[in-house]
Amino acid sequence: MSFQQIELEVLKVINVNRDQDFDGFFQTITDSAFYVAFGVPLLLIIVNKFWKNVSLGKKPYYLFSVVISSAIVSNILKYTINRPRPFITHPIIEKISAGGSPSFPSGHTTDAFAIATAISIAYPKWYIIIPAYAWAFTVAYSRMFLGVHYLSDVIAGILFGVSIAFLCKALLKKKFLMPSDDLAN
Repeated sequence: MSFQQIELEVLKVINVNRDQDFDGFFQTITDSAFYVAFGVPLLLIIVNKFWKNVSLGKKPYYLFSVVISSAIVSNILKYTINRPRPFITHPIIEKISAGGSPSFPSGHTTDAFAIATAISIAYPKWYIIIPAYAWAFTVAYSRMFLGVHYLSDVIAGILFGVSIAFLCKALLKKKFLMPSDDLAN
């Protein structure tokens, strides 16, 4: 069995055989990706600007740079690779969510793992890391549940999101002389 056949079988189990009672829940989770990924950094930037006693340092700007970078990278890859969505290629897959751009990589998953990793780097506490990654994995699963991504799209999104967060950390520390205590070592 080829990898493409395995991917289709996995997608059938997750999408075709799904419990439809969870459609609304996973749609809400998938919709949260944009708002959490962009909202958390922007909210922290606003808090940092207007409440002078809050010492968040440069962390909110790091988070924002990660999210912007992940969105740019995933969109460049999407339109360069131009992989059709699974519901287009395989009519058995039911499209339950919006998915108009090309499929590879999953932009929602890339953004979710980029912000989860960046938050984990900037605020390395277990009570932040566990919920951040639990949410990110739920976003990734939701993209397959809703029929708009293959397993490889989601795996690539995870890898790109995590990588972009670490790359931005390295670049910002080196290029912009971020203090080592501003982002976790």
